[in-house]
Amino acid sequence: MDLEYKKSIISYYDATRLDYKILWFGKKNRSVHFGYYDHKVKSHSEALLNLNNVMALKSNVRDGDIILDAGCGQGGSAVWLAENFNVKVSGITLVPHQVKKAEKNALKNGVAGKVSFSVQDYTHTSFKDESFTLIWACESLCHAQEKINFYREAYRLLKPGGRLICADYFRTGRPLTDDGEKLLHDWLNGWSIKDIDTFEEHKKNAVVAGFTQFEHENITEFTKPSLKHLHSMASKLWQFGRFLKRIGLRNNINHGNHFSSIKQFEALENNLWQYGLISVKKE
Repeated sequence: MDLEYKKSIISYYDATRLDYKILWFGKKNRSVHFGYYDHKVKSHSEALLNLNNVMALKSNVRDGDIILDAGCGQGGSAVWLAENFNVKVSGITLVPHQVKKAEKNALKNGVAGKVSFSVQDYTHTSFKDESFTLIWACESLCHAQEKINFYREAYRLLKPGGRLICADYFRTGRPLTDDGEKLLHDWLNGWSIKDIDTFEEHKKNAVVAGFTQFEHENITEFTKPSLKHLHSMASKLWQFGRFLKRIGLRNNINHGNHFSSIKQFEALENNLWQYGLISVKKE
């Protein structure tokens, strides 16, 4: 991941931290991801937590696991894992302020002894070979400039029998039409994402990295209410956001984030991408 791209990711999360705090986080979590709606879910906050549960079930999280939260944000998933299982979690992120927020979040929830956080690039970490039994990536793999570098590092870090679980965005084809590529990147650019890959491209990268077991699942129908919720909020606040930008209370990054929050759903409705789960195992 080149230095300028890393800086753009850090700048994005620095500039938008208030947006997430006011409009997205629940009282019980700091989830920088979308929610999963099923028959058990009755609110936005419950849906955010429920995605953690879905990922945990899919990856068979169990007591004793040593987990790397690759792209941990403000520690929402790491803290949830430590609260619900007897596990050790290491969370890494490129963004220094997220490490501080995550540490406070862990302390507040009484799991500081089970989690640790550090500023690291998940494509090139300081951890020793075969350090983890599970790698968890919730809406973070999308930021990898070259996805294969993520898979190679994940393979190095996992113990034999270790698992990798990812919840993320996946393009439906490559190439899309010119208009499709433009709409897709109207969304991605504002969230500091270079590009997203198809399921097939992810499988190819995982196999090249050494993995032999690869499964994917399209869960768009369960996340669509959350995607639509963001689109609705962003659309209703668009003119107000433009006004705040004109008077200098919102910068270009804030404005781009707002614009992308509208475009992500337009791209979804045009079948340009899907929300999915990837689960991989190292033999």
